[in-house]
Amino acid sequence: MFPALETELKQEALPDPYEDFMYHHLQYYGYFKAQRGSLPNSATHQHVWKNNPRYLVSGSFGEREDVIPDPLQKEKLLWPTCLSSAVHRQLDAVSRDSLMLASPLLKSRQLLHDEFGEVNPCLREPRDLFAAFSSSGPLQAPRWPIECEVIKENLHHIEWVPPQPEYFYQPTGNEKLPEIVGEDKGTVVYQLDSVPTEGSYFTSSRVGGKRGIIRELAVTLQGPEDNTLLFESRFESGNLQKAVRVDTYEYELTLRTDLYTNKHTQWFYFRVQNTRKDATYRFTIVNLLKPKSLYTIGMKPLMYSQLDASTHNIGWRREGNEIRYYKNNRDNGQQLFYCLTWTIQFPHDQDTCFFAHFYPYTYTDLQCYLLSVMNNPVQSQFCKLRTLCRSLGGNTVYLLTITNPARTPQEAAAKKAVVLSARVHPGESNGSWIMKGFLDFILSNSPDAQLLRDIFVFKVVPMLNPDGVIVGNYRCSLAGRDLNRHYKTILKESFPCIWYTRNMIKRLLEEREVLLYCDFHGHSRKNNIFLYGCGSSDRKHWLHERVFPLMLSKNAPDKFSFHSCNFKVQKCKEGTGRVVMWRMGILNSYTMESTFGGSTLGNKRDTHFTTEDLKSLGYHVCDTLLDFCDPDRTKFMQCLAELKELLQQEIRKKFNELGQDTDLEGSWSDISLSDIESSTSGSDSSLSDGLPLHLLNIAHEVNQKKKMYKKKKKKPLQTRKQRNEQYQKNNLMRELKLTEDVPERAGFASTLQKQPTFFRNSENASSSTMRNDKPRLNELRGRDKGTSLDPSKMASLILTKNTERMQTEKPGFTVSCSPKRSTNPSQEPVPDRKPNWSRNRYPATKRGRATMTVYPSLHIYTYP
Repeated sequence: MFPALETELKQEALPDPYEDFMYHHLQYYGYFKAQRGSLPNSATHQHVWKNNPRYLVSGSFGEREDVIPDPLQKEKLLWPTCLSSAVHRQLDAVSRDSLMLASPLLKSRQLLHDEFGEVNPCLREPRDLFAAFSSSGPLQAPRWPIECEVIKENLHHIEWVPPQPEYFYQPTGNEKLPEIVGEDKGTVVYQLDSVPTEGSYFTSSRVGGKRGIIRELAVTLQGPEDNTLLFESRFESGNLQKAVRVDTYEYELTLRTDLYTNKHTQWFYFRVQNTRKDATYRFTIVNLLKPKSLYTIGMKPLMYSQLDASTHNIGWRREGNEIRYYKNNRDNGQQLFYCLTWTIQFPHDQDTCFFAHFYPYTYTDLQCYLLSVMNNPVQSQFCKLRTLCRSLGGNTVYLLTITNPARTPQEAAAKKAVVLSARVHPGESNGSWIMKGFLDFILSNSPDAQLLRDIFVFKVVPMLNPDGVIVGNYRCSLAGRDLNRHYKTILKESFPCIWYTRNMIKRLLEEREVLLYCDFHGHSRKNNIFLYGCGSSDRKHWLHERVFPLMLSKNAPDKFSFHSCNFKVQKCKEGTGRVVMWRMGILNSYTMESTFGGSTLGNKRDTHFTTEDLKSLGYHVCDTLLDFCDPDRTKFMQCLAELKELLQQEIRKKFNELGQDTDLEGSWSDISLSDIESSTSGSDSSLSDGLPLHLLNIAHEVNQKKKMYKKKKKKPLQTRKQRNEQYQKNNLMRELKLTEDVPERAGFASTLQKQPTFFRNSENASSSTMRNDKPRLNELRGRDKGTSLDPSKMASLILTKNTERMQTEKPGFTVSCSPKRSTNPSQEPVPDRKPNWSRNRYPATKRGRATMTVYPSLHIYTYP
């Protein structure tokens, strides 16, 4: 029946395309490193994998010690446990199915098509391999760029809430400003080599990062009396490039810039060992880039002691004295740097301590949390975990869909959607703590949480930039660019995280209304928590986008500041998530900014935020959603009235500053909000640097390809009803245009129906008559530009002028028009004149076509 297939069956040495695909797939993602012939495809090998305890993790995923300790060993052992039973069945049947796939006479649904409809010579990625990790398998090991060295240690910090408020540091004015001396007068005690900076770009990644033996970068101690600190940062989210010892207990620290860039030094997270209890140490970070910082108004660094954690169950805490943020005295001629200095006394001898800009929340922390949700038999019923995409570095970007099962299809379709995301900027870990608080509440058995799951579909992307979080970047992905400036990107392969997020929201908008979009961020120059939104010029929804932030400020008065919120859309922010989603049709589209410092409001005034404070804000977001969607609109209308009063006060303030008087009793609401609202230039933002050089040509090629594809794409066939509606619309638009551009045409057309010989009778009309007609047209058009004419009055005026013209042009003519149009028969006839119309703009006389009668009344046109 299939001669070609019979020929293939006779060829025993035929290569297996599916086996080749699986081999390259597993090798690319670092799950398989053996020879091709050792790829297991038998039940015997699978039985060995499933029953060998070395390949599995114990059921307690809350303990980090259960994870396989060696990342390189995990790289070799991880992939068998990730394979589901469906994939094992595929491997068992590979010898049978591969021949069918190889046949040119048989079609396969596994061929990969790109967005332009072209077929690539490769198979689709198996869905079971691309799905989320199994609850019975190990964590997916983070993938690092191949240039990065990674130590083989698993770090774990306990969560702890200080029993007393941690107040801001109060400057005394006597703080020392250490002079930066650098390597010339100091000793380098720690330094990373071969850090990829601007000019290089990401090529590939692997579990465990750089191949080979991990070198010891810290200095070697000369004996027990040697009190040199041992630095380390080659772990998840760590960031320290160099440490220089300039005195016995004084060190200058240089932070690593975001990979493949030469900027964005703000986040720091490093470890020190070999501490001394009674000494006062000074640390000075010498290459910060922002001229303003919360450290100037009392923010303290965070410190974590492993001995305190193990013996007293004490976690991260604010520590430091003599804190100063100042300009670096050493100028390299390229960039202006700033310094942060502080002193510290360690609590124990021979302790291991960590310092951080804010409470770390790593990619592994997220995976442990998601695994606990998957292992919960109740939460897993209404929370579905899926893979949104793979990042540029090959790490999984997770998507959670949270909603209670609907009883009917109509109930499911009526649910509105809420989209939340965090960590597009990897160094803003406060976004992850707010997200954790939100997930803790929405996944709980609270009646309010159950109600929210009943009425909403929550789409949650808890970590948009896992690559940046893993390597310890502050702002960028491995593409070397700020993802929150590229939400309009067309480069799916270079910016997959935000491309797939935008595409997911676009599909969601086609299914249901998205009530709210919020992206969680951190802010390094302003205290409190606030929102950036997008002001709407639509009078119907005027000030509505400000209602949710105002409600949130009432629910969290000691943390959230409505006064700090801003709703101005700047041109430089067009590529951000909130603006792009707003342009897509989401009215309530926000960026939530949470400070790295603390609060200046209420009972928490002048105190640092803890992780519990940030998690509580996640609960307040849920509480505010219920208030915002309350069927009783009393709260909503009260907030709207309060917003109008606040806006009036702001307008009066602005006019007083300008020294002008204004009366707000009239149309004060017509004043543009952008004129009275300050810009968000004070936001913790960076301007877009554009695309890297190696992506410019790719972007140009994709644009050209899309243009060609649009030209080739045929219009879809329309139904008869759609063609009729389009035909009617086109005719009405043409009539309206003719009426507006040359008002005389309507009268001329109706005259044309009665007198076909009109052209012959009017050929000898004088040209001076046309000049006399111009003032009449100017009477309609020569109005004050600052005034607008009502369309109904305009139509009536045009018809009156046409009636006067027709009755003055030919004696005894009766104007033919629709009964709905008024005429004035009292006018006396005058000698005929040639009408004033432009022949080259009248469609009925172009290209020698037959004269088309333009009827002033409406008709229904249908195609035969």
